[in-house]
Amino acid sequence: MEKVKNILKPKPNPQQLLRDWQRRLRQECRNIERQIRDIQREEKVVQKSIKEAAKRNDMGSAKSLAKELVRSKRTVNRLYENKAQLNSISMHLGESVAIARTVGHLSKSSEVMKLVNNLMKAPEVAITMQEFNKEMTKAGVIEEIVNDAVDSALDSEDIEDEIEEEVDRVLTELAGETAAQLPEAVRKEKLKQPAQAVGDAEDADDDEDLEELRARLAKVRS
Repeated sequence: MEKVKNILKPKPNPQQLLRDWQRRLRQECRNIERQIRDIQREEKVVQKSIKEAAKRNDMGSAKSLAKELVRSKRTVNRLYENKAQLNSISMHLGESVAIARTVGHLSKSSEVMKLVNNLMKAPEVAITMQEFNKEMTKAGVIEEIVNDAVDSALDSEDIEDEIEEEVDRVLTELAGETAAQLPEAVRKEKLKQPAQAVGDAEDADDDEDLEELRARLAKVRS
């Protein structure tokens, strides 16, 4: 019965497809904007904790939180790039309408195919773009893209040195005079040290708070 309904159901025309895709692209952009706001809100809390850790000379905790902050800023930058590419897809689809009015169907677009392929690697929008891939392939806008790769460069070891440099810069900026007053060699040595083991209840509570902050920041990035 379902197959019969699908056969009898009229196929959407190019303009209808376009409006539906653009509506969903706008919704995806709003979701990205909301995620960016959530991350940046948590970042402010983490920044305050980094300053507090640096003031009590707990550079191990400060470094750990600063790494999370660096990763979050990278995530935000990637989200802005995703949003720009979604808007670009919408723009290219709009340009296809004039052609569709003439030929009666949406024509293939290498630019849209390239953008969809790129976004299928972005964890935040991968599932949505896989759906677009199927629908646009069926409509003849792009050729089928087979790409299950997820961009995991954020966690790869080859950027560890770059993260260390950014962590040092972030710590110096956020800790202000507390970190700046330390000799560079001493500061870098402290950065290499893990968080100090603590035995009293107050320090244990601090560790729990730091873990909670890291967890919250990781959650809003996912």
